[in-house]
Amino acid sequence: MDWKTFMAGTEADISTFSKEVPGTVRGFATMGQAAKKDGALSEKTKEFIALGIAIATRCDSCIGFHVRSLVRLGATREELCEALAMATYMGGGPSYAYSAKALKAFDVFSEGQS
Repeated sequence: MDWKTFMAGTEADISTFSKEVPGTVRGFATMGQAAKKDGALSEKTKEFIALGIAIATRCDSCIGFHVRSLVRLGATREELCEALAMATYMGGGPSYAYSAKALKAFDVFSEGQS
């Protein structure tokens, strides 16, 4: 999978759909901002939780969005791998495969981030 091309296509599809349901999009955006706000848990911790859920639900685009957020938030490869180990433990074989996809996405989106 070419993660950058895949995510560009996903974002284009979401943009097209968003024009059809602007009220829903505004509500979803408001909910996302509230959910990700730093509180007892940091935004980074919340993104790791979201990534685990994305792996469990086998959502490629969700994996892409949350991995990109984790890169933006400065997550390390070691942190990611520990989170992916937990996702694999909880989800078994399918989560093992999707965790491998998430690691690949992290490596792609991290290129040039140092």
